[in-house]
Amino acid sequence: MVGGYFYMSVAFVFPGQGSQAVGMGKDVAGAFPAAKEVFQEIDEALRQNLSKLMFEGPDDELILTENAQPAIMAVSLAVMRVLTKDGGLDLAKSASFVAGHSLGEYSALAAAGCFSLADTARLLKTRGRAMQEAVPVGQGAMAALMGMELADAQAIAAEAAGDEVCAAGNDNAPGQVVISGSVAAVERACEIAKAKGAKRAIMLPVSAPFHCALMAPAADAMAEALAIVPMQPPVLPLVANITAGAVTDPVEIRSLLVEQVTGMVRWRESVLYLKAEGVDTLIEAGAGKVLSGMARRIDADLTGTAVGTPEAIEEFLKEL
Repeated sequence: MVGGYFYMSVAFVFPGQGSQAVGMGKDVAGAFPAAKEVFQEIDEALRQNLSKLMFEGPDDELILTENAQPAIMAVSLAVMRVLTKDGGLDLAKSASFVAGHSLGEYSALAAAGCFSLADTARLLKTRGRAMQEAVPVGQGAMAALMGMELADAQAIAAEAAGDEVCAAGNDNAPGQVVISGSVAAVERACEIAKAKGAKRAIMLPVSAPFHCALMAPAADAMAEALAIVPMQPPVLPLVANITAGAVTDPVEIRSLLVEQVTGMVRWRESVLYLKAEGVDTLIEAGAGKVLSGMARRIDADLTGTAVGTPEAIEEFLKEL
């Protein structure tokens, strides 16, 4: 039971990049020794004082992809450690699925026992660095097209691409699609989108064009890294970004994680899949409230609950 809901109605979801901010995890580490342990374990695995960077900054270092990705995972797994250690949460008995947005897929898999915490931290460090190095700074971009549905955004991206790369990178929610690719092509797509009735077309402050063909070198790097990391079947199914369907086989998960680097995050469809499988509550473990905030936009019958602050954790622990 979680919050009075039968377990089949609950999925745990894990945020992706953009949820980082200086101070992240500090209050949780201060409030719960179990959370502090997680940050210490990740620092040791990376041989880096990542927790100090998370708690104190500077911001320009934290937002570097190779730091932001393991940092976001760290907060998610710290929350999960508190729920399991202090609250007795048994994920396999308390939920029916896990899912994560982009890097959040690694957090979901770690929470479900597929990867060890140390291996997850190292994988995300590798992933972040490889994504950053795949495209020289200033040559790639991403933009949010607001008020555009996926098919329209894909058509606009194809029209704007020319001989460059421009594609839908994230299908986040109805009317919220993120495109990714070469700077000039993404800028062209924004102008086309505005001319075709987009409410807004906003260039995003990202350091690389994630989830498009320009990330191919990073996909190769992750194929190498994932090939040598021990994997166990997750204790409950992952709803994968690439397929928007459930998967439990480690070989298939490994392949999907590689594909995910260049492929579109099908988040809207993933959440609709969860709904079709009987889920009505998404528990967002970690920094921020982006995914829980999107839940109702995707389907009005869904409830999203963010569990990322000491207060929210305490509240959730009472319901376990």
